[in-house]
Amino acid sequence: MTLWHVGVLALALIIFSAGVYLLLARTLYRRMDESLRASSESIAISLVRERAEGETETEAAHSAVDELHLLNQAMAVFDAEGRLLAEKPAPGNDHARLPPLDSIPDGDLRLYAEPGDDGRGQRVAARRVKIGDAGSTYLIVVSQPLETVTEALEMVGSVFLIAVPLALLLAGMGGFFLARKSLAPVVAMSEQARQISAENLERRLPVANLRDELGQLASTFNELLARLAASFDLQRQFMADASHELRTPLSVMRTTAQVILERPRRDEDEYRNALAMIDDQTRRLALIVDDMFTLARADAGRRPLAHSAFYLDELIVETARAAGVLAARKGVTVETAWSPEVSYYGDEHLLRQMLLNLFDNAIRHTPTGGGVRVSLNQFEKRCELVVADTGEGIPVEAQSHIFERFYRADKARSRSDVNANGANGADEANEADGAGGGAGLGLSIARWVAEAHGGTIRLVHSDPTGTIFAVTLPLKQP
Repeated sequence: MTLWHVGVLALALIIFSAGVYLLLARTLYRRMDESLRASSESIAISLVRERAEGETETEAAHSAVDELHLLNQAMAVFDAEGRLLAEKPAPGNDHARLPPLDSIPDGDLRLYAEPGDDGRGQRVAARRVKIGDAGSTYLIVVSQPLETVTEALEMVGSVFLIAVPLALLLAGMGGFFLARKSLAPVVAMSEQARQISAENLERRLPVANLRDELGQLASTFNELLARLAASFDLQRQFMADASHELRTPLSVMRTTAQVILERPRRDEDEYRNALAMIDDQTRRLALIVDDMFTLARADAGRRPLAHSAFYLDELIVETARAAGVLAARKGVTVETAWSPEVSYYGDEHLLRQMLLNLFDNAIRHTPTGGGVRVSLNQFEKRCELVVADTGEGIPVEAQSHIFERFYRADKARSRSDVNANGANGADEANEADGAGGGAGLGLSIARWVAEAHGGTIRLVHSDPTGTIFAVTLPLKQP
């Protein structure tokens, strides 16, 4: 940053110095030319006047030259043949030398530069003056050393050669100091960030000033750390819950196998009951693993939607028919309300899974003799799917957690039932969102499916008279 600052400043100062130097040189040379022009015109006017008064060429030339008192100019008057009539040398015995006769224009002034007697350059003005129509012609030459101009330019150049590096040095030191001071918070944040790992995500970067850019950067990074900490906590909780859920059916299967193997021989019914229990638990494990795999792919963004066009009302009828088979075993009825024909474009398989999870959740928590009702309503740009049951409802304190993974309203009851009654008891004891094999993943998957389609799922109502879930999906065209 300091090098860039000094480089840009150096470029600006060099351009500025060069511009000032060239402008000053142009101004000084223009003023010298104007002075030489004025001197030559004054000599010409005096020469014409003196000749008109009857003086000789030599007298008139001396009079014209003597009238001007410019210490730094040398003056001379020549006749048409180039013979010197009168002159006044400049200080330092510099003489005005006559240029080639054919180079002097008639009635106009010629300005040119030539080396001086001592090797110093000088500026020369020469003109041809004709007195009268048929009178004599005279050559007027005025010269001035360039020493005053070159000295002024050298002085200005010396000032720039000293001032520019000094200014760059001061600017560099000041810029380096300011850069270090302004970037000190960045260094502090870097040191702090280097010490943050997965074990101490609760640490945060220092925020010196919330109103400047670095303060906003630190605040944004702290917000990122907070999101990462929440993700890590969720991941740890997910792993802990998953381990517990997987351990329960494994424990049941292991205990069942150990009990059967304690005796060398058992009845066929005992073997069948043991295998049936192990089969139930393996199916439970398969459902949990499938749900976990679905959520893991969803979190990683590796489960793209397979969009296709289908009728949503037909999908609801087919899913309700499949859920009715499970509900009949428990003595629960599944009713499908009349719904309009709704053409939808989305992932039919995922939407079917979402509906099955909602049906399974409703059937689990509806007692024998109760019912589950599903309806579909179409609006201008969206449709709403409603699943209602007549179950015992979800406790108020659990309603805000039902979409969390592995959450169940009565974990103690469900797990005690598992240990006491085996797989069948566990399946019937799951609470709140027992979809997904009673592991507490059904509603989490349902929410992901709804959000993946740009929709929402919400708990509309839940009390001892029943529970209502509503899924809102936007209507999309292929």
